[in-house]
Amino acid sequence: MIELCGRVLFRPGSLMSSVTASTTPSLKIAVPAPFDAAAFAARALASPAALAAVLDHTLLKPEASRAQVIRLCHEAAEHRFACAMVNPAWVPCAAETLAGTSIPVGVVIGFPLGASLAASKRDEAARVLKLGAHDIDMVLNIGLLKSATKEDYDAIKQEIHAVVELAHGSGAIVKVILETCLLTFEEKLRASELALAAGADFLKTSTGFSTGGATVDDIALMRSVVGSRAGVKASGGIRSLADASAMLHAGASRIGASASVKILAELAAKSS
Repeated sequence: MIELCGRVLFRPGSLMSSVTASTTPSLKIAVPAPFDAAAFAARALASPAALAAVLDHTLLKPEASRAQVIRLCHEAAEHRFACAMVNPAWVPCAAETLAGTSIPVGVVIGFPLGASLAASKRDEAARVLKLGAHDIDMVLNIGLLKSATKEDYDAIKQEIHAVVELAHGSGAIVKVILETCLLTFEEKLRASELALAAGADFLKTSTGFSTGGATVDDIALMRSVVGSRAGVKASGGIRSLADASAMLHAGASRIGASASVKILAELAAKSS
């Protein structure tokens, strides 16, 4: 279920893997219930307030200062963004700044490479949840995905599920970053199904720190796999209202952007 007013949250429920197991695993994609991207996009673009509710206001630059993080949080509260997305070290600051606003703190883990130990990702998740994080965007282990054995795929599912279990136990959600610019067509399908099987609430395209960001084709592909089972987050290189609109019409239900305020201003100007 998608709620556009207030928070936009997905709780997929019980998901069974549609990836078959064998020595050389084959890929079998389940046919999901449809998602009406056009209707969702129309609602999201109906007003600046509606669009703000699907935007993760983001600041992940390594040089970001305390003052910049606090400003991000104030902007998130003022415009009622879906969350304020920060690096782990800034979760306490963001949680304190956003206290009483009902705007969630978002945080990235295993970022940006996804190559951390599974235990490290779980520990990082546990720590940021205790510090007040609500949206956890974790990077999938890309190397394991490309290694392409049953054991590697199982390890990916277990790693994601461990974080999902912690998050859901705390009333939080998990978005799994696939880093689509590094994946083949089949790998994108495989990664999507593995993340869903592990209980991910959203699939996300990109970290914004690799060779490319979100594309309309990747959003459409991910939505075709997901259907209405989970959310799809477009992230990386979304800098304008036109970019955001294209992603929404392709099937995105959440957008990560550092240019969120600018995007809202464009829509407000267009509507006036």
